[in-house]
Amino acid sequence: MPGHRARPPLPAPPCAPPSLSATMTPTMDAIDAVIAYHEATKHHPGRFARSPGQLDWASQPEPFRRFETAPLHPLPLVSGDPTPPYDALFSGGIPAHPLTRDTLGALFEHALGLSAWKAYRGERWALRCNPSSGNLHPTEGYAVLPPVSGIHDGPAVYHYAPREHALERRADLTPDAWNALAAPLPENAFLVGLTSIHWREAWKYGERAFRYCQHDLGHAFAALAVSATALGWSMRRLVTPADAEIAELLGLARADDFPPGELEHPGLLAAVLPGAPTTSTLDIPSEAFTRAAACVWHGHAEPLSASHVPWTAIDDVARAAAKPRTTPQSPHLPSPQASAAHTAPISARTIIRRRRSAVAMDGHTACPRDAFYRSLARLMPDRAGPIWNAFATVPQVNLIFFVHRVEGLAPGIYGLVRNAGHEPRLRGAMRPDFAWRKPGGCPGNLPFYLLVPGDCRQLAGQLCCGQAIASDGAFATAMLAAFDHPLQHAGPWAYRVLFQETGMLGQLLYLEAETAGLRGTGIGCFFDDLVHEVLGLRDRQFQSLYHFTIGGPVDDPRLSTLPPYPHRK
Repeated sequence: MPGHRARPPLPAPPCAPPSLSATMTPTMDAIDAVIAYHEATKHHPGRFARSPGQLDWASQPEPFRRFETAPLHPLPLVSGDPTPPYDALFSGGIPAHPLTRDTLGALFEHALGLSAWKAYRGERWALRCNPSSGNLHPTEGYAVLPPVSGIHDGPAVYHYAPREHALERRADLTPDAWNALAAPLPENAFLVGLTSIHWREAWKYGERAFRYCQHDLGHAFAALAVSATALGWSMRRLVTPADAEIAELLGLARADDFPPGELEHPGLLAAVLPGAPTTSTLDIPSEAFTRAAACVWHGHAEPLSASHVPWTAIDDVARAAAKPRTTPQSPHLPSPQASAAHTAPISARTIIRRRRSAVAMDGHTACPRDAFYRSLARLMPDRAGPIWNAFATVPQVNLIFFVHRVEGLAPGIYGLVRNAGHEPRLRGAMRPDFAWRKPGGCPGNLPFYLLVPGDCRQLAGQLCCGQAIASDGAFATAMLAAFDHPLQHAGPWAYRVLFQETGMLGQLLYLEAETAGLRGTGIGCFFDDLVHEVLGLRDRQFQSLYHFTIGGPVDDPRLSTLPPYPHRK
């Protein structure tokens, strides 16, 4: 299946690193275990992280999860185009829609629903509004809702089935259970959850798959935040609940409901709020999750694969990075600044459904400078409005740009500092001969700097495992996260949040590429420490976690595009 991080499967070389489980010791603490996983799953020239080597097509996981015997509630598809202009998503002020069956259908269709089918020689595969590594889609979506007319007359926990565009009712909540969950939330709010099926990703990518699952959670979370914003709603990631509590609420702790090797792992839980975001702390008490788990549950997950390959390294890091319950804290909501508008009022629905992952770039299309700077501004936490506010945390990811063809901007390596507090540390940690000079034409309030001028096309491709797509676009970027500090101060579970933040940025880059008439592609295969060496980084203060490229796409004329829901009006 074509996918945005796909690469030809590589046989495990003779010098492949040992499995993480073989290098861990019982005395390792959780942070050490997370760091050991991160180091063991780095790619190096001539030595890639452990992977299957070749794909076992007979065990390829089914891309759509269904729960057998769970009541199915179809959602309506959006009729026409009721969404505001895409640019309005970044300025706020969109009138709030009521919570109805129609608006829930729009929320999930524009976030996790299908956008098209592709076909070639009798084979078909679905494309979704949320991007995924290799089009494998390890992320599952859930909703915890009050009674909604046309869906169900009581509060319930639902799993979203994207192929059917329907909600599967997993649990009937008692009024007491719902009230305990909803009490800390604003009126008419509800919950959404995201989970990961690690096996779906490990089937192709082996030990590095845990990283990609976290990217995809970030992609899906941003897609939900964008979709909610288009309805005049806002989202807030809940930072207090433990993984075990989320597992209770969403039914993940019911191990007998899932086939062996195909468990779902808690990703995150968020509140969807009517209207503008609130600055108050949203803290659901522990007993509310326990009450939900004690309610009546429906359905068992249908098997995804006939057989499985265990990847103990992923199990180890998942245990080490499990989130405990944490102290309630005020959300990080930066003061919004004006965001540059686009010249054409393209609707949000058009951009969301048009998003695709390029499989190749043409090597000559340039990005207009205004579009480039507008995209950079919307990656800043104070310019992305309610979309970034949804993540509710201090940004930890900055970006390095390899500029090839941006009109009016000299080729070279540039940096975008998304966290002002990181700038002195970045300047001190990176090469001393970097210029750190604002390029001509750059908006004065955008912390974007030229580091070194020159043609960096070949370098960008070499860093991304030799992939031409990184050198043939208009520009490529490496997402550089603060690493040691978040792990030491927040805990080992911060490792997941860092990758999720890069996934959020990736989803915004995908959408911004479409507004510029270009196309984007996330890149998960890169030589981690070679990137650090180029930048002069000598420790784990900052680490490159995700790469991305934008340019003029080369489409494959052999592929046919089909509508996403041909069986439904």
